[in-house]
Amino acid sequence: MSQPIKLEFSDKYDQEHAQEYLRKHQDGFWRRMSHRRDEQLARRALALAGEPGLVLDLPCGAGRFWPLLAEKPNRVIIGADNSADMLRVACAAQPAEVVSRVKPLQTSAFAIELPDNSVDSIFCMRLLHHIGDAEHRQKLLRECARVSRDSLILSLWVDGNFKAWRRTRLERRRAARSGSTDYQNRFVIPAATVEAEFRQAGFRVQEHFDFLPLYAMWRVYVLRKG
Repeated sequence: MSQPIKLEFSDKYDQEHAQEYLRKHQDGFWRRMSHRRDEQLARRALALAGEPGLVLDLPCGAGRFWPLLAEKPNRVIIGADNSADMLRVACAAQPAEVVSRVKPLQTSAFAIELPDNSVDSIFCMRLLHHIGDAEHRQKLLRECARVSRDSLILSLWVDGNFKAWRRTRLERRRAARSGSTDYQNRFVIPAATVEAEFRQAGFRVQEHFDFLPLYAMWRVYVLRKG
C-alpha cells in the first residue's frame, strides 16, 4: 500500500469547516441548481459504469452523494474521507435510511486502507482539481487502479472553455501585480495532460461529460481499467 500524501489544505476540515462544507451546496438557488447538475452527470456516469454494486465514495465529504448512490437498492457504499470530522458530519446530516447503507472509512485517497481489487468502482468527485502536482495525481490514480476492480468516476477542472480561459487571465494579472504566484489549491489541468495520466495509471477513458460544454471547467470522466 502507498504512503499517504498530505495536501496543504488537508487539516482545515475540522468540525466547523465540515459543517460549512455541508451547507455550501445547499446555500442559494444557483448552488442547488449546480448540485442537481452534478447529480445528473453522476447518474449518467454510474449507468455507463454498469451500475456498480460496491462503490467507494472517496472523498465523500459531507455525504452529499450518498442519497444518489443509495438509489440502487442493493448497492453497498463505502463512504471514505481523510477527515474524521467530515465523516461524523456526513453520518449525522444524511437521512438515517441512507446512512444505514454506508460503511464509513477514514482513509487517505493516496493510501486507501482497502485490499487490491476490493470494490467495483471508485466515485471520486471534486478532489483532483485540488492536486497541482503531476506526481501526486499519478500516485492517487495508481492507488485507485489498485483498489478498483473495474471503474473510476472522477471530476476535475479542464481547459478548453470560457471559465478556464478567464481563470488563466486572472492568475496572470495576480502574478504580474504581486511579482509571484499566490498559493493555489485549485488547478485547471489540460484535458490532454490528464488523459495521458489516466493511461499511465492503467485506465482508459470510456466517456466524459462537461458540466456546461464550452463554458464551465467541470468535467466528469468515466474510466475503465485495462
